[in-house]
Amino acid sequence: MRETLAEWQPVVDEAIEEVIPRRIDEEYLTEFFGPATYEYDPETLQRALSDPVWELLDRGGKRWRAIVFLLLVKGFGEDHEPYLPYATIPEILHTGTIIVDDVEDGAAMRRGDQALHDVYGTDVALNAGNALYFIPLKVITQNPADLDDGTRLALYEMLMAELNRTHLGQGTDICWHNDGGIEVGREQYLEMCACKTGCLGRIVARLAAIVTGQSDERERAVARYAESMSVAFQIGDDILDIENSLGEAGEFGKEFGNDIREGKKTLLVIHALETASEERAERLRTILNAEENTDEEILEAIDILQQTDSIEFARERALSLAAEARDQLADADLAEPEASMLAEFTRFVVEREQ
Repeated sequence: MRETLAEWQPVVDEAIEEVIPRRIDEEYLTEFFGPATYEYDPETLQRALSDPVWELLDRGGKRWRAIVFLLLVKGFGEDHEPYLPYATIPEILHTGTIIVDDVEDGAAMRRGDQALHDVYGTDVALNAGNALYFIPLKVITQNPADLDDGTRLALYEMLMAELNRTHLGQGTDICWHNDGGIEVGREQYLEMCACKTGCLGRIVARLAAIVTGQSDERERAVARYAESMSVAFQIGDDILDIENSLGEAGEFGKEFGNDIREGKKTLLVIHALETASEERAERLRTILNAEENTDEEILEAIDILQQTDSIEFARERALSLAAEARDQLADADLAEPEASMLAEFTRFVVEREQ
């Protein structure tokens, strides 16, 4: 799977450069945004948009959402080349969400370096992140693959529906870790993931189905596949945050004990609070609700998660969701070898090491 990602990543990055070039000039601004009413300032817009976006993209990221889109297109029996520009939509949207997410969470690190709001300022980071919610819509306007008006309208409507649910998930997550008194259930956590992370996955799958003219039934099948896989990915990410913190979290690209410092109600935490002794559960709540944590407190919280077998509980749930995703993928009746590669993605998102 890593070989597949490495092979496709340069192709995806080249396509992204067509939407957000590394170097912004007057010609790009006029062509992409329309003629200036008075006069554009390309140098300033370079610093405000392209520089922060490409700094983050160049730090890494596997581009798996764009690659899953392309594999789905091929699995539907279509040539992926005409649809390549559409693969940039979920990747650009994802980049926007993590820029904004880091501001909202007060994160210190992203992909092994300072979070963008600490490098460029909160105002620049927020503006760039928000712009990435809208810039991909221009791809639909430019109309690669010469889609008919009904298909383009369906794309707009799908994106608006899924992006709205994405913000429901993010808002829920923020309020949960801002209010330490909230008790979160397992199903509520999974619904938050289905919105916050799952909707971006659904965009990937539904985009591929809509642009290639698939049936509603096939679109629903791949959307369920992508949603289940994305929720499994989120749980896997929560597990990695803990496991990599035990190794100081360096290669993971996030701060040591990131989720605990933010007081996040992850599936691991929910399980630990349900199963730990009253004393240990209260201690975990205290650590999660503290304004600041020492490294010793982070390790104490992790010890509670380990003693309650919460890490393994979460891993089993992620593996179960990955299996559900494979079952849903089978309903889509995709061509080989793409079907097998997409099934392998469901294992990769849970078993990856960073």
